[in-house]
Amino acid sequence: MKRYIITIIFAFVVLSACKRDFDAVNPNSPTIASFWKTSDDAVKGVNAVYSTFHRSAALYSRWMFYHGILKSDEGFGSGGDGGLNNLMRFNQTDYNDGLTALTWETLYVGVFRANQVIANVPKIEMDAALKSRIIAEAKFLRALYYFNLTLYFGNPPLMLEPSQPKDSPPNATTAEAYAQVAKDLNEALADLPTAYAGNDLGRATKGACYALLGKTYLQQKQYQQALDAFSWLVTGPGNGIYKLTTNYRDNFIISKENNEESVFEVQFSENLAESTDDDVDESRISNTGTSISQFFAPPGVGFSDGAARRWVIDEFLQETTVGGAQDPRLAASFIFNNADPAGPTATIVYGQTFANRYGNGPNANGVWFRKLLNDHWKNEEGFRSPNNYRLIRYADVLLMYAECLNGLGRTAEAYPLVDRVRQRAGLATLTATKPGLSQAAFLTQLKHERLTELAGEGWRWADLLRWGDLSKALATRDADFANFIVGKHELYPIPQRDIDLNPNLRQNPNY
Repeated sequence: MKRYIITIIFAFVVLSACKRDFDAVNPNSPTIASFWKTSDDAVKGVNAVYSTFHRSAALYSRWMFYHGILKSDEGFGSGGDGGLNNLMRFNQTDYNDGLTALTWETLYVGVFRANQVIANVPKIEMDAALKSRIIAEAKFLRALYYFNLTLYFGNPPLMLEPSQPKDSPPNATTAEAYAQVAKDLNEALADLPTAYAGNDLGRATKGACYALLGKTYLQQKQYQQALDAFSWLVTGPGNGIYKLTTNYRDNFIISKENNEESVFEVQFSENLAESTDDDVDESRISNTGTSISQFFAPPGVGFSDGAARRWVIDEFLQETTVGGAQDPRLAASFIFNNADPAGPTATIVYGQTFANRYGNGPNANGVWFRKLLNDHWKNEEGFRSPNNYRLIRYADVLLMYAECLNGLGRTAEAYPLVDRVRQRAGLATLTATKPGLSQAAFLTQLKHERLTELAGEGWRWADLLRWGDLSKALATRDADFANFIVGKHELYPIPQRDIDLNPNLRQNPNY
């Protein structure tokens, strides 16, 4: 009898436990309210928003370069990663595939962290100027994360408050999402400084904010608004802060980080205390480096999972410098057999000649992106590269400013901006070689200028999307585009698991 009663009591306890509210707050865990108390907490909070850059491989450690470079017509999946190769061929059947779903998820981690700062820092008693700056930094970073969500996924839900377990926000339209990006950036401008020093290098500045704001407007072809934003950097106070480096290559080597051309730079450092095994869960370790160099480096020193299309080389060879030499940006941008015009026996690849490494084998005609690599200071790559990523450069701003002027029908005024970029590379001015171009012809020329100046820096996909150039026609220079479907592949699919959990979320068109 006692056994029977005990059994009933046990069953009752088990059944009662099954009714537990799993969304209830765990009383043994620290609460949000217990953290946001001091100015030190505020700084740590915004630092966590920046640290999302490094979280796993999904953002600027690796995959953002796949999305912006390899998926465009300048690159392709060249190694043994079948999932990556299929994605670059516009052949995605698993909408929860990590290459897209984890990027979506990690961008929202950044949004969540920014929302925490924006909601909680105003309540902290601390220095008013520092408080305002931290909130502005968080708004800049939330804008950057939403810029990427909108660029690659088109219709992301807008979550502007600290999220709760039962939130089920609907999609925003692309216009609504970009409008929120612009709103955040406009609100951040007043409280961001023009520069930082010491350990604060790399934080959001006023110039970075204006540049991203301009990009946001330009991506929507809102030329006047974009021009107004870029003007701060080109004709306003920023013109005395930023300038082109004398040596183009200085923008991609570790000894010249945070230089006068860098408008916003993702900071990396080599953490030798961490594992060098790429299979570890990088979201659970304090990796402060980037792994892209290991995956973009050529065979023998890296995995060569991503490589460049050969047609891009021909773009650089269309003209020489005024002295008759090869455009110096070509060798600074790519590793290939004739990076040194003297040929494979003179071209150096990580301490050996190209001929010695690849001879007449299967890689003899290969082309690899160089700007994110470390061949300027060591002869092998790894998973913890300290080489910073120059997310926005002043040369990019000048070319975008020219695109705005041309879009407004002020083509003649756009020439000097392009000329500044060309002259740094040693090329003749466009004013001298192609005066009087029509608006359409100037845009065609500008497409060439952006490719040769910014190849392998992650903006090619955004450019092609903005210009309306994404179609099967690109298959003549990138075979992957034979699978491209207009009205579908401009965007990635929203992860199916999010749609399954959120009844208000809809999938992107034609998926």
